[in-house]
Amino acid sequence: METRGRVLVVDDKENILKLFARLLGDSYEVTCAEDGARALALVAAQEFDVVVSDVRMPGADGFEVLRAVKSRSPDTEVVMMTGYATVPDAVEAMRAGAFDYLQKPFLPDAPVELVARAMERRRLRLQAERLGPEAPGSDFAFAGAVGRSAAMQEAHRLLAQAARLDITVLLTGETGTGKELAARAVHLNSARREKPFVAVNCGALPAELVESELFGHGKGAFTGAAQAKAGLFEEAHGGTLFLDEVGELPLNAQVKLLRVLQEREVRRVGETRPVQVDVRVVAATHRELRAAAAQGRFREDLFYRLNVFPVQLPPLRERKEDIPLLAAHLLDKHCKEMGRTLEGMTPEALRALVGYPWPGNVRELENALMRAVAVATGPSVTERDLPPEVRERQEGTLPGGAAKHLPYRDALDLARDRFSREYLTALLRDFEGNVTRAAEHAGIERESLHRLLKRYSIRSDDFKPRS
Repeated sequence: METRGRVLVVDDKENILKLFARLLGDSYEVTCAEDGARALALVAAQEFDVVVSDVRMPGADGFEVLRAVKSRSPDTEVVMMTGYATVPDAVEAMRAGAFDYLQKPFLPDAPVELVARAMERRRLRLQAERLGPEAPGSDFAFAGAVGRSAAMQEAHRLLAQAARLDITVLLTGETGTGKELAARAVHLNSARREKPFVAVNCGALPAELVESELFGHGKGAFTGAAQAKAGLFEEAHGGTLFLDEVGELPLNAQVKLLRVLQEREVRRVGETRPVQVDVRVVAATHRELRAAAAQGRFREDLFYRLNVFPVQLPPLRERKEDIPLLAAHLLDKHCKEMGRTLEGMTPEALRALVGYPWPGNVRELENALMRAVAVATGPSVTERDLPPEVRERQEGTLPGGAAKHLPYRDALDLARDRFSREYLTALLRDFEGNVTRAAEHAGIERESLHRLLKRYSIRSDDFKPRS
């Protein structure tokens, strides 16, 4: 009979402990600790498969529990529980070795699913240790791929599987979804990780130089070819060649690429002698290659050669539940790069990020937060620090659209904030920026109105008549 997994739950609220015991008790052996000190004693005395701990507790906090667990048993997975306003704590915890975090309030199935994934991760870790270092990809590390959404978890699972298999991979997704990052992760977690990773943007190569760059050329092959030159396939020998925007290759280059994939050899431009190459190809595109093949704009046989192991990277608008953690991660990254200290971001700023559709995906989000870190003048990033297109975005579908990705209470706050901002703006417009008259009409104290205007970054001067 298989031994049940052991789970330690740490929280200073009795109702949370009872909830976890009820949700997990049928599947695991659950131990509860009412505070950090009790958890430290339990961790010192016995080993657990998974530890679920609140971040903020009196006395010893979740970080102390995390450090103690990882010190005693590095393979034990730790899940941190955090409130919506303390997502940066979750990022710090994951950097310190936590497996993932659970955001309060949560639906009942969330901890069940998360603990199951943590148990599976521990099983794979222990399996990898038994197999030894010859098991590449057993502990897949998709560096920088922050995301807990179902779509991102599925992409992560497929990429981990691709890393273990020495086959051609086709990454698809919109611009800015992290295709090169994913390709590098596959390489770094594969058996080829000690060999070169060579990346090329096929769409950036001049048409007349594509073949020379990819396959090389012999001396005198064309005007200006004063000496022979190895192509990128030869440079990547033994490793991985990342062909970004492969759909932009001209048809004649597609023919030669197909031949390389079939025969595992290249012929330099102007030479007849083949050169053997051992290269794993990871291709990427933002286009629908299947449709392009059907229309004759991309070779169908090449498409099937590339589409051996397809992985779709989801756009950010389809995984908005990842934005809070992504934003905190990127904010921390750019604060360190710029030598700045910021406490995080205001709830209004975070809600603005969630409400924006991000057509440029993660790349656009990173640029927005880089700007915010650079221009922020207060202790935290505010909505005013965000790019105009982000802070001015007013989605008519909210709260049923972007807000559905937020916990209920935060979605309610978002709706309330939207109403307050619209009401205050209309109020000041009607009274031409006169705060005293506006406060009298609204039935609130003048000081209270000033506090509301400050909270929502609304300037009364903007509504006063120009002389």
